[in-house]
Amino acid sequence: MLNEADLDELRDIAINAGLTAAGVIMAGRGHHGTVESKAGASSAAMEVVTEVDRRSQAVILEVLEESQFRYGLGLLAEENAEDGSRLIADAFWCVDPLDGTLPFVEGRAGFAVSIALVSREAEPLIGVAVDPISGTVYHARRGGGAWRDGDPFTIAEPSDRLHFCTDKSFMAHPNYAAVVAALDEIAADCGYAGVDNCSSAGAVLHAMWTIERAPGVYFKFPKADRGGGALWDYSATSCIYKELGAPHGDIRGKPLPLNRPDGHYMNPYGICYASDPALAQQVYRLFERLG
Repeated sequence: MLNEADLDELRDIAINAGLTAAGVIMAGRGHHGTVESKAGASSAAMEVVTEVDRRSQAVILEVLEESQFRYGLGLLAEENAEDGSRLIADAFWCVDPLDGTLPFVEGRAGFAVSIALVSREAEPLIGVAVDPISGTVYHARRGGGAWRDGDPFTIAEPSDRLHFCTDKSFMAHPNYAAVVAALDEIAADCGYAGVDNCSSAGAVLHAMWTIERAPGVYFKFPKADRGGGALWDYSATSCIYKELGAPHGDIRGKPLPLNRPDGHYMNPYGICYASDPALAQQVYRLFERLG
């Protein structure tokens, strides 16, 4: 059983791993080499992988390796084959070495490093997210609060506009126009001046921007195709949101299945992150109408 001192040490190890990987990513920016496609991918964001993804993962796993042996931790890393250890160990490292590879390849902001420690029971114990461009480190551990660099991370004071984050692929969703119209209605009902749409980042920074640009929502509807993000996309931010007391879960408001034994992807569930409970409830009702 991991105690608070153990979690503090493991959080610091994860932060070190994330910052080391961020350095590798920035060194490879503009020099990412061949862009490869993953087999079975159902969206552009899922398809791409570069040598920088692999180098980033290699340095992360090198930093985490000693802690795995010392604490008997399992591992799930995006660019490694599944070894089943996450279903056996008391807790496992869950690693996305370069979330938002598509904006990285396209030379845009919106990519991040994500490292989480998740219990076998699917509770997020540690969450570390690093924005390589700004150097910002978002982190949390169970019972220890959420932090942005060395300061407490808090939900931003609401602006006069609703901030909506989603994947670029959602623009092709058959209900996209209806969703945009519904969000305009929600904004008007809440007294906001309008809606700002953002589809430029990966899952990690979309979740962080939802907090930093409140009032904000980030959601994706369930879909039949494999995808919808994976365990490594949401485990770290789930821990951060939990410590913030901010609503997050699937599109029905249930906890994210962060150690589902039957696969890695969230497409059957959808996801919803929000800066406040009222907005989350609006999204749940929107899904009931349109889903």
